[in-house]
Amino acid sequence: MAKKTVRTKARAAARTKPAAESPAATAPAQPAAEPARPATVKIAAAKGRPMLTWVGKHPLGHVRAYPAQLVERIDAEGSADRDAPNLLFHGDNKDVLAWLLANGYRGQVQLVYIDPPFDSGADYVRKVSLRGPKGSMKVDGETYSLGEQIQYTDIWANDNYLQFMYERLLLLKELLAESGTLWLHCDPTRGHFLKLVADEVFGPDRFVNQVVWKRSDAHSDVGQGAKHFGTVHDMLFVYRNSDDSTWNDVFRPLPQSTIDAWYRNVEEGTGRRFNKADISGPGGAIKGNPVFTWKGITRAWRYSQKRMEALEAKGLLVYSESGIPYRKRYLDESKGVPLQDWWDDIKMVRGLQRRGEAHYPTEKPSELLERILAINSNPGDLVLDCFIGSGTTAAVAQKLGRRWIGCDINKGAIQTTMKRLQPIIEEQARGLKERARNKKLFDDGEEPAHGPLSLAVYRVNDYDLQIQHNEAVALACEFLGVQRTRTDRFFDGTRGKQLVKITPFNHPLSPVDVDLVKQELASRPDEDRGVLLVCLGMEMAARAAVDEWNRLRKGKAAINRIEVVELRSDPKHGGFLSHTPAKARISIARRKDRVVVEVTDFISPTIVERLRSQAGVVQPVIDDWRAMVDSIMIDPAYEGAVFTVALADIPEKKTEFVQARYDLPAPPGETTVAVKITDMLGEEVLVIGTV
Repeated sequence: MAKKTVRTKARAAARTKPAAESPAATAPAQPAAEPARPATVKIAAAKGRPMLTWVGKHPLGHVRAYPAQLVERIDAEGSADRDAPNLLFHGDNKDVLAWLLANGYRGQVQLVYIDPPFDSGADYVRKVSLRGPKGSMKVDGETYSLGEQIQYTDIWANDNYLQFMYERLLLLKELLAESGTLWLHCDPTRGHFLKLVADEVFGPDRFVNQVVWKRSDAHSDVGQGAKHFGTVHDMLFVYRNSDDSTWNDVFRPLPQSTIDAWYRNVEEGTGRRFNKADISGPGGAIKGNPVFTWKGITRAWRYSQKRMEALEAKGLLVYSESGIPYRKRYLDESKGVPLQDWWDDIKMVRGLQRRGEAHYPTEKPSELLERILAINSNPGDLVLDCFIGSGTTAAVAQKLGRRWIGCDINKGAIQTTMKRLQPIIEEQARGLKERARNKKLFDDGEEPAHGPLSLAVYRVNDYDLQIQHNEAVALACEFLGVQRTRTDRFFDGTRGKQLVKITPFNHPLSPVDVDLVKQELASRPDEDRGVLLVCLGMEMAARAAVDEWNRLRKGKAAINRIEVVELRSDPKHGGFLSHTPAKARISIARRKDRVVVEVTDFISPTIVERLRSQAGVVQPVIDDWRAMVDSIMIDPAYEGAVFTVALADIPEKKTEFVQARYDLPAPPGETTVAVKITDMLGEEVLVIGTV
């Protein structure tokens, strides 16, 4: 069976360099030295009119820029881009955009494409299955999969969605170059609101187009009881940052019907098809067209007499039976039809068309991004997508020779993008190496376009969990019996007579979180229910703040008491996220100038527990541990902070297994070898050995 094993040259992580400060300079090569504390970045106020108003709207005068930690990198063999890698960030995109502004990227981004949540009221999931010849494991005739894994939740309370988008559009405008353009992908759910928000941020005079993308055919629910028309299109709002924006005309091929109807004439001798274009002056002499007699016919013409003589000499004029001249327009010289704002020639990604069976929700086709990048960017330009998802923008930018920055709050998106980009980078590196080795075969003198052959992955604000954040929140609500609420702008749900607030799992409960709850209760004088605070970890000061609040609220008639559930240590509910980590048995040996790594066993308790929860009488048995493994990566010169990928085993198909045994060059002298195994749910295991 075909496998895809990618090898790259191991390199130590490069030291960070100060970012460029000059607006005329190119974008900084890589993140600058980290500040000792979060930096404050000022944001210009929106000045567009009219202004949309919503509950809780407030300007974004400044943001805090938290440090970014380099956690992983890929350097293709022979790469000269170590000091200028493409950047992939794991974290809240507001934090990431603030970091970019604080580190020299203001005014450096040529093209922004974002495909944000649409406020659809849905949880977007991907189906996860074990690897194997048939895509899933079977035990005594029963089929088991890993079910669905939440990638992101598109559920918003009241007007929080508009504030969320407002803040990010303000930050993105600061990052755009003067010649830059923003594409905002949305659907009819909130598109009309987003148009007004974007008008406020950029100014209505900077609006370019509303592009309609017909993404699918008729919906099957229409005609089966549904009382609505099928929604088969998305919208893309296009805004330029100045009148001097980059714009490249794009043409669609001529339809066959047009060719048949208009290019019916065939030139004798050459066989070239052409149409006969009218060359009479549009609007006549009153519009300034030259008037003269040509071959006995006097009228206003499109061209001057001298130009007509030149066309005649080149054989580009053809005459009707009545002697009327026309200009030949050859089919093989036609650019096609200029692109309009209705796109119905790009199909959505679905079914077997999905790249690598990733099944990432809301994945957009590469053809869509190829067109957008072709219109508003050129090779070498910087492209930004702060909702990177499945990595389509990054993959297209890499192939078209653009530099790119991507980020996502979902760890699964980061892993998917990494897996998608690695083989693209390696293929480009091999192509360049082949050209250098066989220069005589490539006499065109042009090097194929490619982005930097180096990729660095950063984490902002320590945003990380062993399991995915959205999935953890959903599981916590299910475990605690929380009824999720979609209409409350602050609280996440209710449990009995308690309001429930889930604090972000990227940090322990702090006094600031407690103060926010107090302020919210103060704004609701008629609210008498208690509050359940759910968190992962808790600062001592936060516990003291809660105790002080409750000290004044004793007795059966007490209102607004605060209860805290810390999901790791709570006496009643603790241990819910204690999480038994996956484990691997790996041998790492040195044989002269080679490192030999062999994975002999792997177990993911999370996967096993999921399978058991689906089981009937017969408990599932995994015959081959490789069914649980999504990928294996190796760094033979690990320095303890940054994982530099030198070898990656990423099977192209879900029906294939990892190889499990690897032989690669060893660095001179004693070295630390790190092996990273990622299971089918995205959990990572790092095993380290010194040889």
